[in-house]
Amino acid sequence: MNIHEYQGKQLLRDYGVAASKGIAAFSPDEAVSAAKELGTDVFVVKAQIHAGGRGKAGGVKIAKNLDEVRAYAKELLGKTLVTHQTGPEGKEVKRLLIEEGADIKKEYYISLVVDRATDRVTLMGSEEGGMDIEEVAEATPEKIFKEVVDPVVGLTGFQARRMAFNMNIPAHLVNKAAKFMTGLYQVFVDKDASIVEINPLVVTGDDNVLALDAKFNFDDNALFRHKDIVELRDFDEEDAKEIEASKYDLSYISLDGNIGCMVNGAGLAMATMDTINYYGGSPANFLDVGGGATAEKVTEAFKIILSDDNVKGIFVNIFGGIMKCDVIAEGVITAAKEVGLEVPLVVRLEGTNVDRGKELLNESGLNIIAAGSMADGAQKIVEIVG
Repeated sequence: MNIHEYQGKQLLRDYGVAASKGIAAFSPDEAVSAAKELGTDVFVVKAQIHAGGRGKAGGVKIAKNLDEVRAYAKELLGKTLVTHQTGPEGKEVKRLLIEEGADIKKEYYISLVVDRATDRVTLMGSEEGGMDIEEVAEATPEKIFKEVVDPVVGLTGFQARRMAFNMNIPAHLVNKAAKFMTGLYQVFVDKDASIVEINPLVVTGDDNVLALDAKFNFDDNALFRHKDIVELRDFDEEDAKEIEASKYDLSYISLDGNIGCMVNGAGLAMATMDTINYYGGSPANFLDVGGGATAEKVTEAFKIILSDDNVKGIFVNIFGGIMKCDVIAEGVITAAKEVGLEVPLVVRLEGTNVDRGKELLNESGLNIIAAGSMADGAQKIVEIVG
């Protein structure tokens, strides 16, 4: 789950981590009121969407007076921003952050991620702030430094100071930078974040070290113990079908193809999509019903797939270990009858109660094409759709 920049900065401030001051606004009038409350000479009007690259896309404006704040707010609200992270369809701007201008002396990059290679939280930093970190990693990887955190002791002051020195933060501000990093780590751990990225972290003319941006991503599996974070969720930034899927604890991601995929297990989902691609098809979604799905969950999953107008065919690929094939069959039959199945359906079942599952499908009266293997099923649905 992602949150907006202004929400992330408030979270930082709650932990005593320095961040630039700003106020959220949802209309030009609110933007002007926010600017008046800030009372600075220069204002920054920032579009709030769940994507990076806003500045390059024209989503960040510098205003020198209230009239300019109003004009930029009118320009940005309702505008569709297209960045390297939104895809060509872009995202509509529905909220803004009105922020005080900062006397920036130098920009840096700092982040915390869960590193799968070490199974540890890792602090990453670079003196090349304000840029796409991917470009820095490719062109000058020696400018990215890492500190692997021991989960028992947490991020130590020594590690934070070493990072600050490596990033070439001015010597007299190293302790301030270290305090920033240890506070950032505390937020990350306490709130079960999976990524927090500050780009840029800035040193100002009055010797402050503060976050000029804040990007947070949280582990969905831990949200049950963070109701305060869940309340920050912006449904306008998410796909409607993904929202509906989350209500039933289904893993769903929209893609741009035309073959709906219903599987159980993320690994099988990836293999199924790869196989469809191998035979020249294009998946319309990633939908994982999980290992302990009920007939109701399967029914809802099927409905979600069928609600996508781009879907021209469906491939159900289930390996029943914990999941029982007859439960999958019951859900498919129920959903197909409720919604009215009008697209080709290829089903491959294997595992627990597979014979009963196939029997139910055969007796359903539905036009179902049976597949003997994943490759066979993928090939059949691609040929039919094609």
